[in-house]
Amino acid sequence: MSLIRALSKELQTRSDDSLRALFAARPDLISPGVPDFAALAARASGRVSVQRALERLNRPEMQVLETLHLCTNTDTGHSTTAPMLKKLIYGSTLAALEKILHSLQELALVHRAEPPHGTPPVAGAKLRYYLPVGSLKDVIGIYPAGLGRSYTELVRLQPAFAQRVVQLVGELHRDGASISPAATPMEAALSLQHWTATPECLRQILHAAPERTAALLARFGNWAMGAVPQAQRRASVLHEAAGVGPIDWLLARGLLVPLDAAHVELPHSVGVALRGGYVIEKFALAPPLPRLGSTSAALRRNAALGAIAETLRLVGELLHIVREQPLVTLRSGGVGVRELKRLADALRTDIHDAGVLAELSALAGLIRLDVDSSAWVQPAQLEWLTLPRQEQWLWLVNAWLASERAPSLVGEPVNGQTAVPAVHRGMAGGTVNALSAEAQRPDAPVIRKRILEIMAELTHEAAVADGNAPVLDAAAVLERADWAQPRMARRFSSLIRGVLAEAEMLGLIGSGALSQIGTAIAAEQPEEALGILGEHLPAALNHVLLQADLTAVAPGYLAPELTGKLLTMADAEGQGPATIYRFSVSSVRRALDSGQDAQALLDFLGLHSATAIPQPLKYLIEDTAARHARLRVGSAASFIQSEDETALQELLNAPGAAGLGLVRIAPTVLVSHAAPRETAQLLRNLGLSPAVEEAGPGGIRLRRATAAPGIARPVYSAPRTAPPEADVDAQLVVLRRERPAASTPGGPAAAAPGSEEATQLGLETLQKAIRLKQRVVMNVVDGMGNAVRETVVPVAVGGGRVRVFDPARETERVLSIHRIIDVEAAEELLQ
Repeated sequence: MSLIRALSKELQTRSDDSLRALFAARPDLISPGVPDFAALAARASGRVSVQRALERLNRPEMQVLETLHLCTNTDTGHSTTAPMLKKLIYGSTLAALEKILHSLQELALVHRAEPPHGTPPVAGAKLRYYLPVGSLKDVIGIYPAGLGRSYTELVRLQPAFAQRVVQLVGELHRDGASISPAATPMEAALSLQHWTATPECLRQILHAAPERTAALLARFGNWAMGAVPQAQRRASVLHEAAGVGPIDWLLARGLLVPLDAAHVELPHSVGVALRGGYVIEKFALAPPLPRLGSTSAALRRNAALGAIAETLRLVGELLHIVREQPLVTLRSGGVGVRELKRLADALRTDIHDAGVLAELSALAGLIRLDVDSSAWVQPAQLEWLTLPRQEQWLWLVNAWLASERAPSLVGEPVNGQTAVPAVHRGMAGGTVNALSAEAQRPDAPVIRKRILEIMAELTHEAAVADGNAPVLDAAAVLERADWAQPRMARRFSSLIRGVLAEAEMLGLIGSGALSQIGTAIAAEQPEEALGILGEHLPAALNHVLLQADLTAVAPGYLAPELTGKLLTMADAEGQGPATIYRFSVSSVRRALDSGQDAQALLDFLGLHSATAIPQPLKYLIEDTAARHARLRVGSAASFIQSEDETALQELLNAPGAAGLGLVRIAPTVLVSHAAPRETAQLLRNLGLSPAVEEAGPGGIRLRRATAAPGIARPVYSAPRTAPPEADVDAQLVVLRRERPAASTPGGPAAAAPGSEEATQLGLETLQKAIRLKQRVVMNVVDGMGNAVRETVVPVAVGGGRVRVFDPARETERVLSIHRIIDVEAAEELLQ
């Protein structure tokens, strides 16, 4: 029976509670809804859905599933039981295995099966046999449990190894090894498998191995493939005892099989023998407990509060800097190093931190990309600047949790976003620019949430006495993540350090430990975090201390509005809360250029100073203002000059010339914002005869004026892990409806052509036929729309197409899967 139909039959016998648990664990099964159990089984067997389900399994569950995969054959229906698995998983118990198998069955990753043909019944025992879903082989990959492929499969897939394996076995036999000679590559592969079948056989083989061979083989303990330079070389060193390296010795005896010029593979039987005859040699139901340090509660709280206050100050300064001079982007996207260095110098921090702050501000909506100027600007109306400090913090945290960007990737190599083996690093150049597409990571929200949850779990398990908190480093969090979700370990390892650094910057981590507000955020209780922060975070100050040396000292963290106004008239120096703002001629002139006058500056300083305005500062402001604007600079697209002052005055007052925006800058000169030719044409329409004095073609640049969109306050919603209850109820109603009678009396209901069930059943039949080299009968629609029934041998399937061999025509063809109505397996097998 088809595996999909077998799973459908099992799902149909489940209770509503069991189906609810399945939909909660695998919400993609009913998104969108399915019409019946057959379609549900087809979707549950799909590659994408199985891959998502495997990402939620912990290490012991994955170990049992991988061992089950190695012990079964879905093509022939060969199933297995918990006692059989126990023989291959060191340290396991029948009770633990039965519990895990039941859990995997509830997740629809395995289903009950019939015993293998010819299996004798066990007296007094009722064994349960299991088979995995058909797509598990493709999802797990070619190295389940880190073990390599068998010699027979390597001979079939590696032509270079197949050419030399018969000679290799013959040389081993002549050298006295207890291995049978072979005449064909497949016989030689079987001889090698028998030669390395047990740990005792392998120990006997390695007894004469060169020094360091055991250490080299130990490197293959978790993965079957390794990098070896010139791996395809043929080492004929069977009779040379001196000067032979371990790699050459292993290659010469077939204990390592070259895959290409740079990689080798440890065959399956050798890997199992190295593990003492077990597929899994380390099996534990409980996660490992890391050894953690501790920090005091006061130190943790102060570090978190300090980080929050510093981040709010830097974000406020960044907004002022961007408002004064937007961040220009590169033609290729993102903000370049030169522009980022300007921002870092203004913030008095390093380039990486400046990039992270820019990313944080952008993902929170505090700065936005202006499509006209290709620059990042601050929106005109920004609610964030007027909020209390704890609400400003929550705004940033919510945006960070929900964002699909990884700010800490700024400055990292472009190919360093994922865990790439060391031998492949450095092949692609360039680094990740701030605010560029390379920092996009769709899985970032899920990873952030899981990291915070893992830190909360470790904090709770540590239970440090005296109110202290455990210090959690990246290694401890990654170790637990690797146990809890081993299929996502690579994703965690690529982002873990950046996420921890960002969490520390936001105060979720203090002094290396999860803070109180971090615990509240991990538990999805933002209101509790706001309450804690409102109680302990000092309020922003609204005054400074003016000094006689032309400086203003901030005695703490200032309100963003006060900081912004101070930066228009003074230059910030130093870092931290006690920022020094230095007044100078250029800084005061900058404030005067913005439209303020001397009295407005003095009134502002008098209002926000805890001390009287020093006389040197007052003299500086008044003297600079007295010399300011003696020369005025403006912009004009054209000018009008005439010796007749009366005519110019009449033109200035004429309603028809209002569109020129005329301004009189001298008794005989007017300026206009319109281009020279446009101005001359309008003057001619008024009955005047101007002469155009223009060296080149004039023009004016028009800019599209668009209203800045309102910036909504971000609200974080945790990634949904279960479908809505109403959707589950509706799906159960659909599933429990009586299905129409089967098209074949006594047989299973036929799948509707083009349905999800029909597609998955067809793919299952094709993939099985490819593995077994079996003929299939296809009902194919030709170019004229006619259905044609053909008998072919499928060779490969992928990308929406299937490559087949047509025995009648003795040719290969490529067919589109959407043209195949149905597929049936033929009875005859190719010899």
